[in-house]
Amino acid sequence: MGSERVEMRKRQMQVHQEAAASVLQARHRMGNTPTNASNACCFCWCCCCSCSCLTVRSEDETIQRSTFERRTEGTNNCEESLKPTLEDARSWPTSFEKVMKSAAGRSCFRQFLRTEFSEENMMFWLACEELKKETNKTVVEEKVRQIYEDFISILSPKEVSLDSHVRDVINRNMLEPTSHTFEEAQQQIYTLMQRDSYPRYINSTAYTDLLKSLEEPPPEP
Repeated sequence: MGSERVEMRKRQMQVHQEAAASVLQARHRMGNTPTNASNACCFCWCCCCSCSCLTVRSEDETIQRSTFERRTEGTNNCEESLKPTLEDARSWPTSFEKVMKSAAGRSCFRQFLRTEFSEENMMFWLACEELKKETNKTVVEEKVRQIYEDFISILSPKEVSLDSHVRDVINRNMLEPTSHTFEEAQQQIYTLMQRDSYPRYINSTAYTDLLKSLEEPPPEP
């Protein structure tokens, strides 16, 4: 068992190093190679080293995470500008697709995900949707790099949960970034939200309170 764990760890290290190299290649093609690109350790996202750049980055990400978590406090059930109609909200229990096809549904569900500290799943899914609309190759490569750093890198405070197979697919796709680089990952996160968070949302007080607020007659002027 010990040797198997060592081999698995080696494989994880190799996967993240390959991903880092892919991102550097994409940056180089765009003429956006960072000044510390010569120090491969700085882009080793497997946490296998303790160089100063990772220490600084770790501190920055601790700040980012605390800011991200504080943002969840005091949020409303849905953004007022995207409040759904009663008919729209009542349709959501029929299928997760109904929620995701509705702008108001995505907004309300995202607010719920914040309370569960899993808002990054919706953020990643939305980022992939925007990426698929992009046709400019340079912009695609930049967006792919940003999505990887924000949601795939194991050092990101907003890392989404993906299995090893999907991560391998992403790392291969990073060699030639396209608007569909994260397609398989996006589907896996969609399925995760559908099976895990969606049932809890439909049975939550957040959804019940939303329906009650929509059923109440508007106050008289």
